[in-house]
Amino acid sequence: MKVIVTGASGVLGTAVFDAFAREAADHTVVGLANSRTGGERNHRKLNLLDFDAVSTFIRETKPDWVIHCAAERKPDAAEKDPEGTKKLNVDVPAHLATLAKELGYTLFFISTDYVFDGTSPPYVPSAEPNPVNFYGFTKRDAELAVLGVEGAQAAVLRVPVLYGPAPSNAESAINILVDVVRDQSGKKYTMDHYQTRFPTNVLDIASFFVRLAKRPRSARLPPVIHYSAEEPFTKYEICLVFARILDLPHEHIIPDVGPPPPGSVPRPRNTQLYLRETEDLGVEGGLGTGGFEEWWTGYLRDN
Repeated sequence: MKVIVTGASGVLGTAVFDAFAREAADHTVVGLANSRTGGERNHRKLNLLDFDAVSTFIRETKPDWVIHCAAERKPDAAEKDPEGTKKLNVDVPAHLATLAKELGYTLFFISTDYVFDGTSPPYVPSAEPNPVNFYGFTKRDAELAVLGVEGAQAAVLRVPVLYGPAPSNAESAINILVDVVRDQSGKKYTMDHYQTRFPTNVLDIASFFVRLAKRPRSARLPPVIHYSAEEPFTKYEICLVFARILDLPHEHIIPDVGPPPPGSVPRPRNTQLYLRETEDLGVEGGLGTGGFEEWWTGYLRDN
């Protein structure tokens, strides 16, 4: 099977690309990136906003799957550049879905738990989206666009906040908290202790995709799939985990138990994803999510 991964230089895209590359006997994988091309992975540089170039490349490559990881994923950045975010987060996946119909590949669109308002978890895949910020609106609109292309083989994979191996901790809203704990300069940090999150390892998502590819081609693929770890944390609680692993004091991190203040980009309080339908897909190994503290203990001791 031939797989194209967009956003292949990002935290999730890298994990997905590497997982399929390790299965070279069964799969060929091509990574697309707009930056950090070349290197040992030799990603192809391609601007996804150049629809003509994208169409030509995909026609020539003839993939079986396209896993679309590229996106503006930061809510604050999305609010500051709504036009650019809409182009990347909505127009690009809509174009890929149109090509999926024309060329017959399966499109996997990576969406987010932020399509929900966080007031009535856990959310089943069929729950009505009701985003509270612009980033969530773009992802909801992209879901509608992708699934609205009649005749296209497409699926939405909703995931929560992600972590995992990264060239810089700043590339993950979870990884960056390691730097907060390690900063023993005396600087004080106010840390959210209000919103419940379900941080999920990109390595687990990548493994799930590879195992999903082993299902028979004729097996039904639901339009929306939820994938998430099941351990709940606030950002403050995550900092406590990192402080324990690193054996560092954490008095410089102050818990903030209140909702986001007026004027800030709103975040939903608890967008837990319901996972039963995903477990029932019959993927070998099931969800395959690992423990949060266990993974970080090994990773931080090696890095």
